[in-house]
Amino acid sequence: MSETTSINEENKLPLNGRRAIPPNYSNDEENEVPEMEAFGLIPRGFNPRDYLRVVDIYMFKEPHEINKQEHHTDKYYNPKLIVRRGQAFQIQIDFNRPYKPETDQFWLEFLMGRYPQQNKGTYIPILVGNVLKPGQWGAKIIHRENNSIRLFVMSSPTCIIGKFRLYVAVLTPFGILRTRRNSATDIYILFNPWCKLDAVYLDDEKEREEYVLNDVGIVFHGNVEDVKSRSWSYGQFEENILDACLFLMDKAELELSGRGNPIKICRIASAVINSRDDDGVIAGSWTNSYDYGVPPSAWTGSVDILLEYYSSKQPVRYGQCWVFAGVFNTFLRCLGIPARLITNYSSAHDNNANLRLDFFLDDEGKVDTKLTKDSVWNYHCWNEAWMTRPDLPIGFGGWQVVDGTPQETSDGMYRCGPASVQAIKHGHVCFQFDAPFVYAEVNGDIFYTRLEKNGTQVVENVDTTRIGQLIVTKEVGGDGMMDITEEYKFREGSDEERLALETAVMYGVKKQSIQDTTYQPQTDVDMDFQAQKAVLGHDFKVTITFRNKSCNSYTATTYLSGNTVFYTGVTKSEFKKHSFSVKLEPSSSSSFDIVIKSSEYMSDLLEQASFHFFVTARINETGKILAVQKAIMLEIPTLRIKTKGELVAGKEASVIVEFTNPLKQNLENVTLRLEGPGVLRTIKKQFGRIPMNSTLTWEVKFIPMRPGLRKMIASLNSDALRHVYGELSVQIQKP
Repeated sequence: MSETTSINEENKLPLNGRRAIPPNYSNDEENEVPEMEAFGLIPRGFNPRDYLRVVDIYMFKEPHEINKQEHHTDKYYNPKLIVRRGQAFQIQIDFNRPYKPETDQFWLEFLMGRYPQQNKGTYIPILVGNVLKPGQWGAKIIHRENNSIRLFVMSSPTCIIGKFRLYVAVLTPFGILRTRRNSATDIYILFNPWCKLDAVYLDDEKEREEYVLNDVGIVFHGNVEDVKSRSWSYGQFEENILDACLFLMDKAELELSGRGNPIKICRIASAVINSRDDDGVIAGSWTNSYDYGVPPSAWTGSVDILLEYYSSKQPVRYGQCWVFAGVFNTFLRCLGIPARLITNYSSAHDNNANLRLDFFLDDEGKVDTKLTKDSVWNYHCWNEAWMTRPDLPIGFGGWQVVDGTPQETSDGMYRCGPASVQAIKHGHVCFQFDAPFVYAEVNGDIFYTRLEKNGTQVVENVDTTRIGQLIVTKEVGGDGMMDITEEYKFREGSDEERLALETAVMYGVKKQSIQDTTYQPQTDVDMDFQAQKAVLGHDFKVTITFRNKSCNSYTATTYLSGNTVFYTGVTKSEFKKHSFSVKLEPSSSSSFDIVIKSSEYMSDLLEQASFHFFVTARINETGKILAVQKAIMLEIPTLRIKTKGELVAGKEASVIVEFTNPLKQNLENVTLRLEGPGVLRTIKKQFGRIPMNSTLTWEVKFIPMRPGLRKMIASLNSDALRHVYGELSVQIQKP
C-alpha cells in the first residue's frame, strides 16, 4: 500500500551515517501529516468535495459510555478515549453522504511520535474488513445508518502503549484525503490485564480490582515485632497523572518501539523513579534534614510528587523507600501493569552480595560502628509487577521484584529488577535482573565478629534467622496484612531452603560458610531482651534475662547500648550506655530491668522514633560472647479525622482534622496535609506552633466528586515530631 511509505518520508530527514531516522523517544512530539496526498499532478477540475469526506468522528469517550466502561478506564479524569490493548472498542464516523462499500475506500491510521514507521509499530494503517482476528489490529463495520457508520476497532495485544493520533484516510483517483489533525480524537492505549494474550494478563478478577484499579494502598512500616501501617494515595486516575507517567518514559529515553514490553518499562522506570544519575522523579534523603523540600514522612500520596515533577522537570525532594515504592506503584497501575507494594522486615543491605552482614565487636563486646559497614533496615519497601517473562525459562513469570530506591548500581545505573520472585525463592539468581541483590536482602546471615589485637577475626555469634523475617503486602480487597514470606523463601532449616541456598551459591552468590572461621558458641547460656511498650515522650523499661542451663556457675559482664537509628539501620547516636556484672547460678534464670528515660532520648530522636538496642554479654569463665540486638519503635500519636454533615457527590461537606500535642515541649513549624482520591485534591496548611498538651483543629470544606467508598488521608509534620498520620474511610452517596 503506497500510502504507508509516503507518511514516513519526512521532508529531508537528517542523515548521520548510522541511522536514517533520529531516535524516537517522545510520545508528545509529532510531525505534520498532509491532508491531501497527491499521486502526481492533480487535474484542474479536481474538487475534493466531490468525494467521500469525513465530517465528524465520534469516540464514545465519556466515562459512562461503552468504551471506557468495557475497558475499565472510566475512573481516569481525562477527556480523551482510553482503551486497553487487545480488546475491541467502538468509534463512529459521519461522512458527507452515505458510504458505498462497492466504490468507496477508506482506512484508519494510528500514529505515535515523530517519524512514524510501520515496522516500529508507530504507524498503524487499518483497512476495514469483515472480521476481527484476535491478536492483531483490525476494524469492521458493525452498523450503517444514513451518512454514519459504526466500527469495531481491535488493537494488537502486544502494541505499544501510549498516546496515538487518529486519522481517517479516504482514497480518491488522484490522491489520499485525510482528516485534519484533531487532538480530541487522540487515543490512549494501555496494558490489558483482562486480555489473555497480553503479557500482563491476570486471571483473577478480585486481584485485578486490587492491583490495577485500587487507587489507595497500605504501606506497612515499623519493625517485625511492631508492625505499623499507614494509607498511601496512589491516585493513578487523577487529572494529568497518565500524561505524567507517559512523560517518565520520554524522560528515560525509552524508544517508542520498546513501549509494548513491560520488562523494558519496569527496568527503565526503576531508574527514573529516583534522581540518582538521571535527574529522575524523587531525590532521596536519609539525613534527617530536609531543607528546601518536603520530609519523606509528610507525603500522603504520589499525585503531588508526579505532578510537580511533570511541571518542573526537576527532582522532587525528598523521598525514602516507601515514597519511591508508592510512586512506582502509581506509575505501574496507571499504565495497566498489575502492581503491589511490598515490605521486607529486617532487610539486609549487603554491600558485596556475599549473603553475610558483618557486625564487628571490640574487646569488650561493644559494636564498633566505624568498622561495621553493612546495615539491616528495620524495613524496606519495594514493588512487585505482574508479567510473563518470555526471556526466562518457563515458570519464572508472575510477580517480579522492581525497586526504585537507589541502593546499588545495576548495569551502571541506580535501579533494580525486574527479578522473578520464583527465581529468588529457588535460588536461580543467574536470571536477569538483579536477583542476587534481592536474594541477599531476604536471606543474609548476621555475623558478630570480634577483632583481636593481633588482627585475627573471631566469629562470636551467627544469626541466620533475623534477615527477611517477614515479607508482607496489603491483602486483596481489605486493609489487612498478607504474609508472603513463603513466596520468597522456603521455611528456615528445611531441605528445600538448603537446596535453594546451594543453587544460589552455584550461580555465583558468594557464601562464606561458618566452617571458614573459628566459631564455637556458648550453648549452655541463653540471653533474651524484651522492651515494654514505649510511648513517645515517656519513660519505659527494658529487661535482660539470662538462662543458665548448665550445672556450672558463671559470671557475665553485660553491656547495653541504646542508639537512635534511621529506619535503614544506620546509627545516628548512642543515647544510653549501661554495663553491669551478674552472677548466673546453675540451672536457673535471672532478669534485670533498666529504665530508659525520655530525657535521655528526646533530644536525639529521629523521625520514625526508632531505637536499636545492642546487648552483649561476655561469660568471663569461657571468654565466649552472647549478643542480641533489637529494634524498638515508640508509639507516635495519631491524627483524628471526622466529617460533618452528609456526604453526597457534588454537594459541599466538611472534614475536621484534630491533633493533641503529647510532648513536654511546644511543636514548632507544623504543617498539615490532607488528601483523598476522588474526594479532594491535596491541601496543605501551616501552623506556627502547637503548645504542649493543647489541641489543634482544622476544618476543610470540600465537594466530593464521586460516589462510593473513599479514603481520606492526613499527615502532620513538625521539627520535633514526624510520621504522624490519620485516615478515615467515608461512603459518598449518589446525588
